[in-house]
Order: sequence, then C-alpha cells, then structure tokens
Amino acid sequence: MYVERLAAHADQVIGLEYDFGRVSQVRREVRRPDGGVNASLLVCADGEQLPFPAASFDLVLSHEVLEHVRDDRQVVEEMVRVLRPGGCLVLFVPNRGYPFETHGIYWHGNYRFGNIPLVNYLPRRYRNKLAPHVRVYSRGDLDKLFAGLSLTPVKRTIIYGAYDNLIARFGVLGRMLRDGLHYFERTPLKILGLSHFWVMERQ
Repeated sequence: MYVERLAAHADQVIGLEYDFGRVSQVRREVRRPDGGVNASLLVCADGEQLPFPAASFDLVLSHEVLEHVRDDRQVVEEMVRVLRPGGCLVLFVPNRGYPFETHGIYWHGNYRFGNIPLVNYLPRRYRNKLAPHVRVYSRGDLDKLFAGLSLTPVKRTIIYGAYDNLIARFGVLGRMLRDGLHYFERTPLKILGLSHFWVMERQ
C-alpha cells in the first residue's frame, strides 16, 4: 500500500518486507495513476542488514516497524546508513503512554489478541513478560536509541491514530471521537497518543 501511494510522487520507491510469502504476492512494478510505471520494487530482507549501498535514498519511512525487529538500534543505524546527506527518516513507533497495548498479550502461555488496557503502564519487567513480542517506546527510549547518530530532529511529537475501524463501525460518532482525539494532539494530553512521530534529517 505504501509503495503504491508513494510511487506517484517519486522516480523510484523500494519497499522492504520481511515475509517472503507476502513479497511473492505483490507485483514488482507499481503503476502510477497516470498509467505510467515507476521503477518500484518490493524487496525481501530484514532491517538489520539492508541490501542497499550507503547514501541510496532521499527518504526512509519506517511505520510501526521498530517495535517488531530483533535489534532496533541496528535497524536505526542501517536506516541512517542508506540515507543521503540531507535525506529524512520518517518514523512512527508505539507510544508507551498510550493506555492500550494494541498488539495483544500472552497470558499463562496463551496469546490474547486485542487492545489490552494499562499493560504499558506496568514496570517494564512485568510489561515485557506480558508482551515479549513487541516493544513500546517513551521519549527517553527514543532519545537513547538515536544517541550519537548523525541526525538532526525536524519534528518530534506524539499523534493519535486514524481510527478507521471506529469510523467504519460507528459512522458519524466514530468521526466525532477521532476528531476529538486529534484535538488532543494540540494539548498536553498528546502524551496519551498512539504513536511517536519523528522526522530526522541526515547530516
């Protein structure tokens, strides 16, 4: 989806996907709305070893990925490596301040899917036992993760979600709820938002 949307705005878009089965289902060329074809690819690889030369890209988008990888610092270093000077890293990761763990939890050895309240507010050792399959980040966690890298912050904030599922289910009421939550992004209550949204420029 991201490759298809971004292909209309760039000469080349490359999507990275870890799951080979998903890669095999996607066509390697992505058509633009005007009928042309971008030189766009979907590559099967992991984020810890990006199969691209240094300084290959003007922009790297990482949307809710870091929380799932084996080594998030190594993935960040790789994203910085493949950025050209002046290029931007656009990053979304889960906010520890959000009142729900959206990836489910493990309870007595069984996985429970869904939005589980208050898990992310527990001390880390308890939180990570319940959700060992996914990370969650505070602002301090991200500061440590990016420490020492040749990046300059352009924007660092917290956002609420699109809540498309609520709109599909509740219609106008869902839209009103989403609009109300988006208003909180302009208030101190943004600390309860769904995701950190950072834009960082490569030096």
